[in-house]
Amino acid sequence: MRLANKRIIVTGAATGIGRATARLTAAQGARVAALDINDGDGRSIVDEICRSGGSARYWHADVRDAGQVAAAVTAALDWLGGGVDVLLHLAGILQGAAVELPAFSDAVWDEVIDVNLKGSYLVVKQVAEPMIAAGDGAIVLCSSGAGVSGGSSSFAYGSSKGATHGLGLVLAQRLAPHGIRVHDVCPGSVRTPLKEAQLRAVLSHDGDRAQFEQAMQSLVPADGIAPVFAFLASDEARYLRGTLFTR
Repeated sequence: MRLANKRIIVTGAATGIGRATARLTAAQGARVAALDINDGDGRSIVDEICRSGGSARYWHADVRDAGQVAAAVTAALDWLGGGVDVLLHLAGILQGAAVELPAFSDAVWDEVIDVNLKGSYLVVKQVAEPMIAAGDGAIVLCSSGAGVSGGSSSFAYGSSKGATHGLGLVLAQRLAPHGIRVHDVCPGSVRTPLKEAQLRAVLSHDGDRAQFEQAMQSLVPADGIAPVFAFLASDEARYLRGTLFTR
């Protein structure tokens, strides 16, 4: 299997792309440490993986909280055998879709930036230390076309993803001398709970149910994007660098 014996941490593993990626990487032979704040769905994907013969374990971790991140990563590293080969950081939120700037909430801005940008920084900070010690590893962040190659329905979301992309560029430069490659994946329109909520917010103004259903049908399933992250976790991707965009 492509990921046999790989030790992987997946954040945002409870739903959406993170869930699909945890499932696929485990099926390809990886040992998966799953982190999320959605304990019910997080434990259910781990149970599913284990019932299928895979190896996975779940930890609760709010990526905004440095203490929770440190504790979860430390416990995951111990379970993984003292190290980690790959971080697939997929935790993120989208709030404030279709809200005009004068009405945009400062609290929403803070929460989105804290989860998407600060969370990326805190998780990478914890995982990079054992990778640096090992002189090897791969870190994959999840950004978006929003804020990187175009606009967004949310001021906070687009800004946070543009900043996450920038973080990935800096990390790639600074961690390469330690044998660590860093990627930033920018998924397109993927059918996830976040995207569905965004479309409901954007299309609710005209109340056009048919338009909503048509938009939902155009989305790419999360299972269609998970192989991108699984490939980046593999040794076949060791010569690949930089940002990847999906449909």
